[in-house]
Amino acid sequence: MPFDVQNDPSRSGDVRCTNYHAGLSAEQAVSRHYQRQGAVLCENRWRGRCGEIDLIFAEGDMIVFVEVKKSRTHAQAVQHITTRQMARILCSAEDYLGACPKGSLTEARLDVALVDAQGVIKIIPNASMAL
Repeated sequence: MPFDVQNDPSRSGDVRCTNYHAGLSAEQAVSRHYQRQGAVLCENRWRGRCGEIDLIFAEGDMIVFVEVKKSRTHAQAVQHITTRQMARILCSAEDYLGACPKGSLTEARLDVALVDAQGVIKIIPNASMAL
């Protein structure tokens, strides 16, 4: 049907586009947050063989991988993290560490940054151990 709103590709495209830009905005806010704390941005949207890592920082000798999740509330954002996704991120993190001078002996952690509708950021440090 020409007026079938549910199947209108432009409407679904609008939602995807809005979500994409909201995600970019959340990533930029989280990046600024880490940089204010003294972290140095190494990579933005780095892609490994298993998937993408939103942000990668150096905190001294430690590498910090950050997955950013944006939703209306922090509780909703954390619900979007799946075991499968965490496994993909950890696999990609292994790829990244493989190129570091100390390789897999590099001190590293995976944080999850939750961003709510008001732009409030909540960090779950070392999330691979917390979730």
